Amino acid sequence: MTNVDIPRDKPARPGSSRATISDVARLAGVSLKTASRVLTNSPNVKDSTRTKVLDAATALRFRPNAIARDLRNGGVATTIGFVIGDLTNPFYALVAAGISQTASDRGLTLVMAASDDDPKRERPTVTSMLERRVQALLLVPIAEDHAYLEGERQLGTPIIAVDRPLSHAASDVVVFDNRTGARDGTRALIDAGHRRIAFVGSSESLYTHGERARGYRDALGGAGIPIDESIVRTDAPSVETAAQSTLQLLDSSEPPTAIFAGNNRAAIGVHRAIAARGTSTALVGFDDFDFAEALGISVVAHSPVDMGRVAANLAFRRLDEMTGPLENIVLSTSVTLRRSHLFTP
Repeated sequence: MTNVDIPRDKPARPGSSRATISDVARLAGVSLKTASRVLTNSPNVKDSTRTKVLDAATALRFRPNAIARDLRNGGVATTIGFVIGDLTNPFYALVAAGISQTASDRGLTLVMAASDDDPKRERPTVTSMLERRVQALLLVPIAEDHAYLEGERQLGTPIIAVDRPLSHAASDVVVFDNRTGARDGTRALIDAGHRRIAFVGSSESLYTHGERARGYRDALGGAGIPIDESIVRTDAPSVETAAQSTLQLLDSSEPPTAIFAGNNRAAIGVHRAIAARGTSTALVGFDDFDFAEALGISVVAHSPVDMGRVAANLAFRRLDEMTGPLENIVLSTSVTLRRSHLFTP
């Protein structure tokens, strides 16, 4: 290997700029064009010149900017974008795993960003992703109006709504059968003998929770059980708020004998509150999650990884052929019964 002297007059420091291809060319003593040819593995470069350029690149810890290269060549980045709600929610991590696995098979890289479930942050986050010229955009919508995305498909970027549909904009959609799943989960509690069944979850203005609340009401109505709105709590978006709402329900003069939880975080919060009070309140939650089996919590189960795979494959079909009607793919759910639903009223 050829020895390359690294200039010592300006040592690298935290926060300093990365080396550029111009820096590599200068250190190797070659033209910018020659350095570029070596670093893009072009032929017809002398071995000695190639060695000097590669040694200089190694010494400077140079990394090619693949995105910039693709854009200079008039193409798009070799990435797909996924904008989610909350990075701490394990559900999104599993969806992302399905997308990433499928993207990798196509030679693409997944880039993620989060809106933190804040409607005001969604648009700038999405805009930033689109400015990076991702090949496709997958989005878990949170904003109330997605009209700003109209026209993106016509510009050649597939837009796939994941878990929830867009509002005031058309796109392909991949969702779970939330209403049927919640109806089946609530019906399992009814079949176990419960009649006073509460609902704890997030706002019904959010598509997924609105559908699950409707499924809960479907099951009660189908069984001829009057719906008591005083035990329907849709103000519990976190584990802590779900636990607090559940404590209020359990401490009321007519506590529910069973609770249907609208998502994984609600189920964890409900379980904590039941354990804190030491009651025999039955529980079924929407979404399976780590430790649910160990805790014996019954759930409406589904596969977030499969959702990611289906969404990614749909995006790639759009890349291959942008024409054709938009698709609305509904994935099935199933009820997994464990001991938590069997507590008797």
